[in-house]
This record gives sequence, structure tokens and C-alpha cells, in this order.
Amino acid sequence: MSEAPLKLFNSLTRSIEEFVPVHAGEARVYSCGPTVYNYQHIGNMRAYVFADTLGRTLQWKGLKLTHVINITDVGHLTSDADEGEDKMEKMAARQGKSAWDIAKFYQEDFERDLARLNVQPKIHPRATEYVEEMIAWGKQVADKHCYECDTGLYFDVTTVEDYGRLARAVTEDGEGRIDTVEGKRNAADFAIWRKTPAGETRQMEWDSPWGKGAPGWHLECSVMGEKLLGFPFDIHTGGIDHREIHHPNEIAQNQAFCGCGGLSDAANSGARIWMHNNFLVERSGKMSKSSGEFLRLQLLLDKGFHPLAYRMMCLQAHYRSELEFSWDGLLAALTRLKRIVMIAERLADAEPVEGAVHQKFAPALEKFGAAISDDLNTAVALTALEDALAVKKVDQGIKRSVIEQMDAVLGLGIFGLTRADLRVAPKDAQLTEAEVDEALARRKAARAEKDFALSDKIRDELAAKGVDVMDGDPLGWDWKLG
Repeated sequence: MSEAPLKLFNSLTRSIEEFVPVHAGEARVYSCGPTVYNYQHIGNMRAYVFADTLGRTLQWKGLKLTHVINITDVGHLTSDADEGEDKMEKMAARQGKSAWDIAKFYQEDFERDLARLNVQPKIHPRATEYVEEMIAWGKQVADKHCYECDTGLYFDVTTVEDYGRLARAVTEDGEGRIDTVEGKRNAADFAIWRKTPAGETRQMEWDSPWGKGAPGWHLECSVMGEKLLGFPFDIHTGGIDHREIHHPNEIAQNQAFCGCGGLSDAANSGARIWMHNNFLVERSGKMSKSSGEFLRLQLLLDKGFHPLAYRMMCLQAHYRSELEFSWDGLLAALTRLKRIVMIAERLADAEPVEGAVHQKFAPALEKFGAAISDDLNTAVALTALEDALAVKKVDQGIKRSVIEQMDAVLGLGIFGLTRADLRVAPKDAQLTEAEVDEALARRKAARAEKDFALSDKIRDELAAKGVDVMDGDPLGWDWKLG
């Protein structure tokens, strides 16, 4: 554990602040989760690598962590405005399945991706499990803060102090991304409850004081955050896109529910600190789900990249900076991970020595602690890990213990990997691993008989089928990844 105080950037105050837990010895974190109407693209998954790194850091600081990532399985419309179809209902209709089955399938896929990225288990409440609590919440705030119109119950954002402070985007015309809905008093007002239109029947609808319908998207996070973590909790995270509409609306609901004042006291927002990761940028336009075939973790696997290469790629950039995705960049991240694992494999048989630290590791540990404590500077922390791996002529058990401490924060799972594990077969591989091994055995025999022409022929045949032969390397071979 580092002695340096943990300092984090609070999006609400736009400043770096020292983290002081609301409850001594604990850290309570809420991260906005996915809408499970489709697979998650890798840009979505960056948010969970960031949130997981935050959670690991809080644990490394000695705190007991409670971390919630919600599952949106109702209420999220096809835009951030209060118009359009519900994403769950739309996908259910497209696939000819129930909305419940759609939610179950894509939630399971999301959780599988989390495991592939070595994201620690979290609490995953589903919005549909809390509808009664959402209705009760609506009843509590309706008289002072809401009004009803033909399409539902709307929250009047002028009834709370400092609406939009998080976004820094309040104008006389309201927030630019919000379309006008007939009957709304203010452009920025948002739905607490959306009525089912007359003559329509939804798969997911409930009775309420405002008519049969479904909750608005923003309400679930307020309700589940309060129920599972209590107000105020420590940290709320999400993608930077949530900073503009979703989180300001969530904050307004929290202020109304608690009867709180303005946001000069950050705790009135429901969380002491709000943190947002920046976008993953991909220039071809294949990040958006609307593009049809989009970049998801399975596609990386299909191209022969281990999922932890993507985690490494995320860690190489600061969470608040834009990260540009490219296949070359992903290959460089995979190569870096392989080098780290290759060195760590030499420590595989070493027994960790807890509590003992050789003085040679002091600079690397100080560098690592300072970097992580400085708003999760994982890019520098990675170089500290490599510094520690490069230390020679020390007890191997102590070295392993130091590396394990660092990896507990970075979450690469170094000692659970081998270089062979990182050799993922591309979907279009022309050979099986058994066939490669058989060809290499024939090549070895040819070399033993000094038949170098045959040896070269086998090597060239393997190269033509996407296999790199690595003479002198214990791994022996690897896939050629473009």
C-alpha cells in the first residue's frame, strides 16, 4: 500500500481532490452500466477497465470496496432525448424475441467480456428489479419537482439549484443535444415516467400513478445508487458522454429526493466525486453500434488478440485522455504484455515473500505509488512495473511479491498467464495448433539430418499460412498478426 494520498479528478468541481472516504475504511462506488440491447463495443468496455482500475486502487489503499455496475434492461430510448423507441423493445421486435430474453443474452455476453478483461466481480443490479422503488421515488419528488403531460411525468430542472453544473453546458436554450418534446416546460426537463402511448402495448410496462408505462432512463441510477450504497456515497463513474445529460439529470433527481441544496457541496449530488473516462476513438467509424458490424471484444479475439492486450492498451493512456484505437496500437500493446509475461514466467516457481522489500525495488515502488495516487496515472505505473521486473540479483520471492502488488492494481493477471496463453488463434487460421506442432517436429527432424532445404521449405509454408517460426525461443512459434 502506498503512503501517498490518493488524489482524483472530480468532474463536478473540475479539480483534483484528495480522496477521503465517506465511511471510514470503506469505499462505495457506482458505475453506469450498459444498456443490454446489443453487444458492447470496445469503447464501452474502456469505461469498465477504468472503473475496475479505480476499484483496485481503492483496495490497494486498504479500503473495503463495494462496487455497483447497473444493468439497464428497460427505459433507455434510442436517443438521449425523451423521444424514440425503447432500445430493449426495438431489439426484441427486430429479433422476434422477448425483451427479457434479449436482456438476459446481452447481459451474459457483457459479463463474459468483463471476465475476459480481468475486471473483478461487481454487483450487477438490473433496472427491472427496482421498478417499484422507482415509482416510490417518483411519488416522493413529484409534488415539488415534477409535472405531468400527455407523454408522462417530467422533472422540472428549474426546481433544483445548479442544474447542469456538471456538464458546464447550461444555456438559455437548454442543452443542445435534447430535442423538444411537446408539453415540456423547459428543453432540459426529462422524463421520470413515460406513459405507454394510447393503443400500444409494451412488453415491459407497469402500473403507476401516472398511467401504465415504464421509468425514464435516468431514474434507475438514482434509485439503485441510494438503495445499494446510500447517499452520499464516495464515487460515481461513467463515460464522458454521461457528463452532459445523464449524470446532470441523475444529480437533479438526487437533490430533489434528499431535499439538498446546491452543488457547492458536492455531497448534495449524491456522490462526493464524479469521474469520467474519455472516449476511445476509432477513425473508420466502426465504433458505433449503428454501423452494423462494430468493434467488440470478440472481434479482437477473432483476429488473434488476447483480450488483455486491450486492457494493456487502455492502461497505456490516462483515463481522462482520448485513446485512439488502431490494430497496430493493439499489436504493440500485445507485444508489450508478452515481454512482461516472459519475464514474469521466470518467477513462476518463486514463493512470494510478504512484507519484505529489497532496497533495489524502492525507486520502482515509489514511482508506482506516486503515479497511481496521482489520479490513476497507469501509463507511468506500467513503466514502474517494468522497472521492477528489470531488477536483478535479488531474492526471487521478494521480486514476485513486489510484482504481485503492482499487478493487483493494474489487473493484468501476470502470474496467471504464459506467453502460450497469449497466442490466440485467429478465426481465419489455416492450421490448428496440433498441425503447427507436427510441422515443427518435421522441421526439427530435417534440421537434425542437416536437410536445410526441407527445413526452410517447412518454415516458408508455415509463414505463408500465418505462422512465425521462432528459432531459439522456448515458445517456438506464434501467429503472425496483421
